[in-house]
Order: sequence, then C-alpha cells, then structure tokens
Amino acid sequence: MMEVTLTCEECGSGVQLAPKVATTDAECHVCHHHHPVAFTSADEEGKLETCPCCQRKDFYKQKDFNRKIGVILFVIAAITSIWTYGISFIVLYVFDFILHRYLPEIAICYKCNTIFRNVANIDELHGFNHEMNDRIIYADHDFQGKQLEH
Repeated sequence: MMEVTLTCEECGSGVQLAPKVATTDAECHVCHHHHPVAFTSADEEGKLETCPCCQRKDFYKQKDFNRKIGVILFVIAAITSIWTYGISFIVLYVFDFILHRYLPEIAICYKCNTIFRNVANIDELHGFNHEMNDRIIYADHDFQGKQLEH
C-alpha cells in the first residue's frame, strides 16, 4: 500500500497518510493545522497519477535516503581525508554504492514536495530534472505529467 508524507505548511513537520478516497483532510500532529487532500481510487491501488495535495501530475523519483545525512557524511569524509589521504572518500563511495543498490525508490511532487513510498508505477517516473523544477517552482508552469524534452 502506498504511503504519503506531506509537509505541513505551518510548522514544516511531516504528516503521514494512507491513501483512502474518504480522506479529505490531513491534520498535523505537531501544530494541528489541517491540510486538504483529495485521494482517488488509483491512489488506493498504489498507482500515482495526481498529487492529492496540490492536484499536479509532475513527479520525479529518487532513492529513499535523507539528503542531510548524505551531506553530513560527505563533510565528515572531507575532513577526515586530511589524515586518511583520501581513503575516507573511497569508504564513503563504497557505502554510497551499497546504499544505492538496496534502498527503494520514492516519488516526490515537484510542486509541493509530497513524498510517496511504495508506488506501483514508480518505473514510469523520471529522475529529477532541474529545468522542470525551476519552471514549476518559479513560473508555476504545469507540465501535466509530461517529461520536458528538448
């Protein structure tokens, strides 16, 4: 079953939901702010077509790993490379390679950054596209789920 994690607009904490057509509202457990959501029957089946939070169809996929932890590990490897003569970067590369092979992929909405886990049609999604992200965030462009190609 697909899991949805949206970000609270008020406090920034994560609000986790299981998609059900009857659910029309998500409450943040920290600040008790209510977020309107609209799930479809496809969401209940685990197929991602439309974001239940912003009603957009533009998603990208990535590995399910916290970016902040990745940056912290890189900084630690960079600092320790002074004493290890760069071996710490090799250790970090091996660790990253192992994580990349075994971590599952998640889908993320370009517009509202809602995270979707256990998506049935994850293979239909493309990786992150910087130009699409900039057009969606800064110009409010709607690609209707189509990948930007030149």
